[in-house]
Amino acid sequence: MSGRLSVVGLGPGADALCVPAATAALAAATDLVGYGPYLARVAGGQTRHASDNGDELDRARLALALAESGRRVAVVSGGDAGVFGMAAAVFEAMEAGPEAWRALDVEVVPGISAMLAAAARLGAPLGHDFCVLSLSDNLKPWDVVCRRLRLAAEAGLVIVLYNARSRARPDRLGEAFALLAQVLPPATRVAFATAISRPDESVAVTTLDRADPSLADMRTLVIVGSAATRLVGPFLYTPRSLP
Repeated sequence: MSGRLSVVGLGPGADALCVPAATAALAAATDLVGYGPYLARVAGGQTRHASDNGDELDRARLALALAESGRRVAVVSGGDAGVFGMAAAVFEAMEAGPEAWRALDVEVVPGISAMLAAAARLGAPLGHDFCVLSLSDNLKPWDVVCRRLRLAAEAGLVIVLYNARSRARPDRLGEAFALLAQVLPPATRVAFATAISRPDESVAVTTLDRADPSLADMRTLVIVGSAATRLVGPFLYTPRSLP
């Protein structure tokens, strides 16, 4: 087969944070497949196949079929394609699809994830052990989300929350904060990082007892610190060793 499929992480937003390997993969593609707003971030004259948010598996099947037909395809994801992105959807579609898809030339090009961009902007809140969770219950039950949140808090991990709040799920972040407040001290640091590296970027650091869920939307990454996470000047950090 002469086709090729690259799954490309675009980074958090700013062109400077799109890694060179991702830029090269996009430039080499004949076709771009992805969520419309992400495709709009990519310059060039490639054929574009845009779809709505939530159509990940259909998007992945289209990309695989195009690659099977001989096209050089780039599937785009925000941040890193392997962190709540399109890479898993591509492999899920490949596993359930025709045997020929498993013989395709496929690569996953890493990108700078939203959590790494947000952590760098804040200081070093991920300097010790941490976990990453999605608050979306579209693909898993909410009680599973709650159990994982509680266990992470009880384990003393810094918690990074993707998909913190949306119009379809306006109350989940508040429910998550209430659950965490049963385990963590009121003074636990909480950071809201919205649209990091973009012109409308905003950052707020507060405490768990004062955390306002309305500060978050789907562009916001929320970081809940551990008991060790603290401020030094304007910077939020978690020491590499525990007391």
